[in-house]
Amino acid sequence: MANSSATKHAFKSILASLPKPGGGEYGKFFSLPALNDPRIDRLPYSIRVLLESAIRHCDNFQVTESDVEKIIDWENTSPKLAEIPFKPARCILMDNTGVPAVVDLAAMRDMMPKLGCDPYKINPLIPVDAVIDHAVRVDVAGTCDALDRNEELEFQRNKERFAFLKWASSAFRNMQVFPPGSGTVHQVNMEYLARVVFNEDGILYFDSVVGTDSHTTMANSLGVAGWGVGGIEAVVAMLGQPMGMVLPGVVGFKLSGKLRDGVTTTDLVLTMTQMLRKHGAIGKFVEFYGVGVGELSLPARATIANMSPEYGATMGFFPVDQVALDYLKLTGRSDETVSMIEAYLPRANKMFVEHHEPETERVYSSYLELDLSEVEPCVSGPKRPHDRVPLREMKSDWHACLDNEVGFKGYAVPKEQQGKVVKFDFHGRPAEIKHGSVVLAAICSSTNTSNPSVMIGAGLVAKKACELGLERASRLSEPARVPCRSCMAVPYASATLATWMNLYQLLSQKMVDIDFEKEPIGVGKGGKEVFLRDIWPSNQEIDQVVESSVQTHLFKKVYESIMERNHRWNELPVPKEALYPWDDKSTYIRKPTYLDGMSMSPPSLPKVTEAYCLLNLGDSITTDHISYSGRSRGHPCAKYLLEYGVEPKNFSSYGGRRGNNEIVMRGAFANMRIVNKLLDGKAGPWTIHVPTGEKLYVFDAAMKYKSEGHDMVIIAGAEYGSGSSRDSAAKGPKLLGVKSVIAKSFERIHRSNLVGMGIIPLCFKEGEDADSLGLTGRERYTIHLPTSISEINPGQDVTVTTHDGRSFTCILRLDTQLEVAYFSHGGILPYMVRNLASQMK
Repeated sequence: MANSSATKHAFKSILASLPKPGGGEYGKFFSLPALNDPRIDRLPYSIRVLLESAIRHCDNFQVTESDVEKIIDWENTSPKLAEIPFKPARCILMDNTGVPAVVDLAAMRDMMPKLGCDPYKINPLIPVDAVIDHAVRVDVAGTCDALDRNEELEFQRNKERFAFLKWASSAFRNMQVFPPGSGTVHQVNMEYLARVVFNEDGILYFDSVVGTDSHTTMANSLGVAGWGVGGIEAVVAMLGQPMGMVLPGVVGFKLSGKLRDGVTTTDLVLTMTQMLRKHGAIGKFVEFYGVGVGELSLPARATIANMSPEYGATMGFFPVDQVALDYLKLTGRSDETVSMIEAYLPRANKMFVEHHEPETERVYSSYLELDLSEVEPCVSGPKRPHDRVPLREMKSDWHACLDNEVGFKGYAVPKEQQGKVVKFDFHGRPAEIKHGSVVLAAICSSTNTSNPSVMIGAGLVAKKACELGLERASRLSEPARVPCRSCMAVPYASATLATWMNLYQLLSQKMVDIDFEKEPIGVGKGGKEVFLRDIWPSNQEIDQVVESSVQTHLFKKVYESIMERNHRWNELPVPKEALYPWDDKSTYIRKPTYLDGMSMSPPSLPKVTEAYCLLNLGDSITTDHISYSGRSRGHPCAKYLLEYGVEPKNFSSYGGRRGNNEIVMRGAFANMRIVNKLLDGKAGPWTIHVPTGEKLYVFDAAMKYKSEGHDMVIIAGAEYGSGSSRDSAAKGPKLLGVKSVIAKSFERIHRSNLVGMGIIPLCFKEGEDADSLGLTGRERYTIHLPTSISEINPGQDVTVTTHDGRSFTCILRLDTQLEVAYFSHGGILPYMVRNLASQMK
């Protein structure tokens, strides 16, 4: 059992048996009701999952009885930002962010012999599942063999990465890798991997998961507690170490009513996102309750849970109800498994919900309420998901965005250029776009791919449009059909992609400059005007197709052979060694350097003295700004790849090469859209080398600073590090030599990743930022940290001074004592290596 031994357990007295209906028992479980503590009945369901985990792991070493008491007393301890340890039941990886995590794991194994320890002790102690789903590109479309040909090209480009992951699945215990073509990571998680309740070695417990994708929260729709983490934190979880976290507040979101006909789950989640961003959910759990929840299908809940990062929450949690159990049966879970779950949840911890019965008394940190019948069709943007625009206001909002000054709701396009048409050649065919044209990218949206109602709805729109005689705008390209990889999506894939592309191409004649209620979207048969309402399907039409198409045998057929179906994967040769044979010529997988030269003794605390500002950034800098996923032929990354003989056509993406720190370092701040105030607000992957005034690529400037012996910091605005969970957004700056990031606020996962890499996260005081303090980024900064680790406390004030005599106070965003410990060792990985090595000796 990957948990504390029950025979030595602090809470052994509440270990109970769960009987089977026909005799015998499913196993034993730690019974929360047996504690006879009335505070537990008032806890949100999501907090009870944390409580059960703490009780089960309580050994008074990694998890103490004091930690358990903090969670039971959540109502009082959460506002005080109490720290607790959390040990998830499993970990899930996707390839782009999972490869670097497994590279770190392999590097840690390599380090152990140098410290006199057994390298084979480095193994995941919890189940780890890696799903290869981010590597596919659409080179071939519109043919019957498109899937096979794209997959062939996928293997040609990613052979090294795939071989490394396949090696890991045999070299490490408790790790399995799902081959390319298995489906998106979130679908595989929902349809196959999510247990809801574990039964391991006769002990039953709640399923919980951390994943290296920020949208791991989709599993919250099944009552599985889980969220996205960086790869560094994932390694901590894999190795059975507790993850330190602040006991979160919980927003209780009460739903009533029912969605009106024609209103989609996307409309609902965009409405919720706007509400929660306004209310404030950053770093909190959101828990949904009320009779309205019972009106939402499981896929609809999955869409809402998936969007947790967009509304800023750690989780968007739906307790288990009959809808969840029915979904488990639909997706092929056995009757025995579902019966066990059904028996465990009410009996063990009062975790089963009947939405139409009176609510038990639960307490939340704050409350929101939404009548589903009031949700209306909407879009969001043009840049942020919480900038919701009712569909009826889209036309006026777009005109305002063209006129507004540059920002989240503006482009400042001069009036005389707003109608400018750009003509170009697209695959040998003439094409044209202008401001407001809808341009489609062949990507797979994790928010929608597990929701058959959305995809079926799209197919029905296409069907109705064709029946009414609507045609695509001739000036636009043929729609590309993206091969879809999930059993749930397969029946509707081509219809879905064709639908949305056809529909958008119809709309592109009017672009987004259209009032859907008053203006037609095109002219059909007989010259009759066709409005959007004429082709929009009813909820009943969609439900009928879904019910007849989504069948249990589809799921069983796919998942029974999922590990064997890809013959290219099966034939892929991999190393046999337990220690990975690093190849110094590889441009995909390289041994990381940040563990080189470490000893058993922690280093002295870092000093940041007279540091130059590498970049001065504004608000909402995403992890894609920081660690670019695309590619650029004129960038230092391109120069590096050319030096290794890689042809430009095989450059792939920075995201695909994150297992190589040389690429991670060069790809840091390589995004062409990043706006650096040192460049007077111009966008691009450059900065100013302050001593000389030279405009250089960020990588080249950082190397110049390092060669001169200078420290570096980054200044940023609010929501620094929003977006995906990629830890390369912390590794890149670390490798460049950045010592600290001083921001107005941080996104949760990215702040943790910075701590994990030993970069000091500092927040300006409330109401202050770089602009209000008159900081231009051309100053030199000294951070006055205590010289002894015993003097450093989570959240303490830290003074920062500049070379010209100014001073301001920041908040040290080391949020827990465990993070302070990480910092004292130079990051999570050195801490883990030393900790594990000391346990082995």
